[in-house]
Amino acid sequence: MTITYELGKSLYVNITNRCSNACTFCIRKAEPTINGVDDLWLEKEPTQEEILEDILKRDLDQYDELVFCGYGEPTYRLDEICAIAKEVKKVHAIPIRINTNGHGNLIFKRDMTPLLKDAIDVVSISLNAKNEKEYNELCRPVFKDAYKELLEFARLAARYTKVVLTIVDILPLEDQETCRRISESVGAELRIRSLIE
Repeated sequence: MTITYELGKSLYVNITNRCSNACTFCIRKAEPTINGVDDLWLEKEPTQEEILEDILKRDLDQYDELVFCGYGEPTYRLDEICAIAKEVKKVHAIPIRINTNGHGNLIFKRDMTPLLKDAIDVVSISLNAKNEKEYNELCRPVFKDAYKELLEFARLAARYTKVVLTIVDILPLEDQETCRRISESVGAELRIRSLIE
């Protein structure tokens, strides 16, 4: 079972297979590895203690950041992530990011964003589209109003930490500009990622 793995100068933390989207572009079923890292599909979710132990056995000085992601949606375990992040911060000043689809409040049916304070340095949310219709077609969320709620999650999270909304560079320039305005409207930055083939 792979809990932590390296991508570039970042240490990624794999904590769950659960996801609230069934994205048309998702690689989980097609690719057993990411950049040569095997065994990302978890037979069971690691405990909070196992995750912390796996992180702290690494030499954190060699990484630019610690990234909670998962081979699924990490906010299913947002309370545990924030607790782990605070423990890591007690021993190392490594910046901590979470990559999410922004459904955390929908998953828990309450505002979870206060947990981010003093735990997570950057929340990176996959916006993926300029409107709800396109988002639903692309990401196929299990929740109604998921697009609206991910924007609300971003707005609420921005009270506690830096928030970045992301899209891929295959979107037309006009759509990219629309997404930039959307990001600014909720107090977030926009990051345009390169498409990973």
